[in-house]
Amino acid sequence: MRKAFPLLATALVAGCTVGPNYKGPPAVASDAAARGTFVRAGDGALRPTPGVARWWEGLGDPTLTRLVDDALAHSPNIDLAQARIREARAQLRQQLTTGLPTVGPSVTYLHAELPGGGLGALAGGSTSGDSTGEGDAAAGSSSGGSSALNVYNVGATASWEPDLFGGARRGAEQARANVGRRFADLADAQVSLSAQVAQAYVSLRDVQQRVRLNAQSSELQRRALALTRQRYAAGTASALDVERLQMQLESTDAQITPLGAQVDDYLNQLAVLTGRTPGTLDATLSTAVPVPVPPAEVPIGDPASLIAHRPDIRSAERALAASNAQIGINTARLFPSVRFMGILGLGGTRPGDVFDPSNLTTLLAPMLQWSGLDWGRGRAAVRQAEAQRDEAEAQYRETVLEALGDAETSLSRFGNTRQQLGQLVRAEAAAARAARLNAQRMAAGTSSVLDQLDIERQRLSASIAVAQATAQLTNSYVGVQKSLGLGWSEPAAEPGKR
Repeated sequence: MRKAFPLLATALVAGCTVGPNYKGPPAVASDAAARGTFVRAGDGALRPTPGVARWWEGLGDPTLTRLVDDALAHSPNIDLAQARIREARAQLRQQLTTGLPTVGPSVTYLHAELPGGGLGALAGGSTSGDSTGEGDAAAGSSSGGSSALNVYNVGATASWEPDLFGGARRGAEQARANVGRRFADLADAQVSLSAQVAQAYVSLRDVQQRVRLNAQSSELQRRALALTRQRYAAGTASALDVERLQMQLESTDAQITPLGAQVDDYLNQLAVLTGRTPGTLDATLSTAVPVPVPPAEVPIGDPASLIAHRPDIRSAERALAASNAQIGINTARLFPSVRFMGILGLGGTRPGDVFDPSNLTTLLAPMLQWSGLDWGRGRAAVRQAEAQRDEAEAQYRETVLEALGDAETSLSRFGNTRQQLGQLVRAEAAAARAARLNAQRMAAGTSSVLDQLDIERQRLSASIAVAQATAQLTNSYVGVQKSLGLGWSEPAAEPGKR
């Protein structure tokens, strides 16, 4: 002990912290950061400027904005993430108190039956068989060569284990990283939730539009079928013409039936996402409105900002920092530890001694512990922590690459969908012109009503294709925002990273 205490005191003064210091995440996409822009960001609607956090407001739909805000405020997923933040913060507060002394009141009563009279003599009593009076009161009773001892004490106990090798400091570092990770998980939940609400809302409006347009197409086909039956009765149309139109009508009606189920599905999804029971939003969203369209220009930022701000990447980075701190925690357990225990109180062998100030008792007990012979378990724990750190680093690299791939894919899909929508809009305009020209021919008597109904049906089919492509474009816009990690709000306070 005389040789060990100077070494332990030196280590205490130096405040050494074993284990590797965290140096930040590895550079994964340095080429993308140097490029400063995404490969598939050549579309004219994409701007290399930082994106807007509340991107859904750019769609210009107040109902969608209200739904997203309700979801962020009432979704159980957000409540779950916030509860995990509170849990991580409590663990951090607990870890920060690990190296502090603990003091608490104590009340002690000890009764011992011991052979012989040695301890009874220390208590000041008599252990002989004929002892009477105060000796029996002090030391208890003795019979058959044994003695009884009662001890009473009221006071306080204290203990302190100095953090000689930084295990507690590494534990606080790990807990702080876990808090940061939980904040990033909350942001990731907000990103996913806002995108899910927007995509469900866009899909709902798309299906409602298709229900309306298909109903109009079905009505046109019914009129055409009725006219063809009249012509068949007059002998100017064949039975094949009637059956062909009947088949088209049945096919259109068959497409309308499952669309109603899809409407109910999306209404239920939106209710659950906003923290409501299914059916709550049916009255609010039952009226069909056009699908919201993305703004003319979409800010997308650059790969460096994506890596810095996307929540799942930040969560993976904080997990890497926490696993790095675990190496130091396990390494500190290989070294000796010192614990100081102290007792301060009043007491003696009689109950009344606890009220006598002259019976002040003090005790200081330093204790050295060291599992020097653990058969390699401690070093195996360090190797395990190092492997877990390497695993967390690999997961971080994978997360970064997947995020970049997700962004590039979303940008490509957005650009291609814009081109497709442009082509379909031009086709719809051509169908509308054809309908107007044929209406003029029908008025001049050079075209029949059946021809006009068929052209109107084709125009409606083009409008249905445009509605679907518009929804796909808006959903691809939502996918771009999600891939960029947008849709989360900055927390009010977050412990600093170390």
